[in-house]
Amino acid sequence: MAWPTTEELDSLVARFRDSTLPKDKWTHVAHLAVGTWHVHQHGPEQALELLRNGITRLNEAHGTVNDDKGGYHETITRAYVLLLSDFVGTCAGLPAADCVQALLVSPLIAKTALFRFYSEPTLLSVSARRGWVEPDVAPLRFLAL
Repeated sequence: MAWPTTEELDSLVARFRDSTLPKDKWTHVAHLAVGTWHVHQHGPEQALELLRNGITRLNEAHGTVNDDKGGYHETITRAYVLLLSDFVGTCAGLPAADCVQALLVSPLIAKTALFRFYSEPTLLSVSARRGWVEPDVAPLRFLAL
């Protein structure tokens, strides 16, 4: 698959950042592409803050309530940022779009990837949605996938 080009990725990120990305375009792959771009451009700490705020704002723009039952999920976001940080390290010197292209064929793209590190009850708990919860199955490492 030849997605995304630099222009497509930049457009996706811009629409995410200004909360104009349509809800039907805010897919699992889009989440990871936007996350990868942020980690690539800003490093994991700043990326986490930007993603936390951006996801919350985009959810609100979509009419999605950020509460104990839906919307923003801190542990999922932070866990992916940590894994994406490891992954981006394997793309040293590549543009962000090329790194996202590599992500699309990596084990991280699976919707179930976090269940290698978390049990379902732990990851889907209210406490994990509200704040950071450590993995209860295995340490977070991209190379463990």
